[in-house]
This record gives sequence, structure tokens and C-alpha cells, in this order.
Amino acid sequence: MPTHYHLAVKILKHNFLSKYMNNVENSYTRFFNTKLERKGPLWQSKFQAVRVKSGEQFLHLTRYIHLNPTSSGLVDIPENWPFSSYSAYINDNHVFENLPELGISDPNQYRHFVKDQQDYQRHLQILKKLFLE
Repeated sequence: MPTHYHLAVKILKHNFLSKYMNNVENSYTRFFNTKLERKGPLWQSKFQAVRVKSGEQFLHLTRYIHLNPTSSGLVDIPENWPFSSYSAYINDNHVFENLPELGISDPNQYRHFVKDQQDYQRHLQILKKLFLE
């Protein structure tokens, strides 16, 4: 996404997320600043984290992440967004072998799960822009 990113990360060590995100964001900032010969911070605010408490919540989270580029009008279908893991989800059975908490074991089943909500999520994004904050 041009203005933000989404990561679904499974934390295996207690209190590891902050350190991990600090390393990711600092490394990217150094790379970006060096490449463009600039100085200063890139990130406007601290990262936000949401604890996923169930496999069902995780499944819906992955769908939201994979549909985000289509909802924002950047691409027509999620397969066309090159900075996503969606292609792995719909083309590689190993994803589901490694993520049994998703409750889906077939790439085609996941593809239908995502496509089923594509128009709905796009409409929600449009409505969100219509509301005043």
C-alpha cells in the first residue's frame, strides 16, 4: 500500500513484536534514506498491533489484508498486487499446511472465500470515505 502496510505475524516469543517491528522499520528507513539521500523519520506514528484470538479471526484478517489493494482501487483483483502473499495462498498448498488455524486446507477454497467479499469490502471502503470524522 502506498501509505501503510499490513503484516500478519505469529509471535513465538513473549515481548518480541516491538523489537521485531523496530528492526523492520529502522532497517527500511535507513535503506530508504540512503537510496534517496535524505535524512529523518519515515513513519508518522508507532505501529499498531491487534491480538488475534481465534483461527476464524485470523482467517478474516488475512482476507482483509489481501483485499486491501482492491478496496483502495489500486488493482482490480488481489492477484495483481505484487507486494502481497495472496499468490502464495491461492497457488501453494504448503501455506495451509503451515497455517492450520485458518481452518481452510485448499487454495481454491481460500480464493472463493476472498472473492466472495471483494465487492462488499470495496463498498465499505467507499462508505468510509463518505463519513465525516
